[in-house]
Amino acid sequence: MIATLFGAGFLKPASGTWASAIAVVLAVAAYQSGLALLVPIGAVVATVVGFMAVPPYLRATGGEDPSEVVIDEVAGQLLALSFTVLPLWWHGVPDLLTGAWPGWVVPFALFRLFDIWKPWLVGRADRRNDAAGVMLDDLWAGLFAGVGSMVFAGVYHGAMAWLG
Repeated sequence: MIATLFGAGFLKPASGTWASAIAVVLAVAAYQSGLALLVPIGAVVATVVGFMAVPPYLRATGGEDPSEVVIDEVAGQLLALSFTVLPLWWHGVPDLLTGAWPGWVVPFALFRLFDIWKPWLVGRADRRNDAAGVMLDDLWAGLFAGVGSMVFAGVYHGAMAWLG
């Protein structure tokens, strides 16, 4: 149940995108409810339970990285979202859904890009072909997406300050 996010991994097509979207919905709901700290906590929890759930799932199914295993996407997506959610929360931005929508759209788009493209360390982790690689490639993608989101935010806000 954990490895497939309670069966969400069986959604087709693109089970990883579905899982990432579910993570975004949960993160936005937490933020909107005043529980922004649940996003990074969720990233840690999803990472820990993912590292515990994926190895036995792979042993039971005989797969290297079956598409239905999506706890790794949840962990990576929540990690990426933490880079924008925490600063927005810290600065008292009240509305992530509509008022600060780039704070969830950009990490989602970048995470999916890095997860599919698999550049550098993402691809290296993916090529491990083991349970750790299943989790690590998405954590690297989440880290890159989070940093990329911060870079985009910095460029945007810097440009707005310069123009304004």
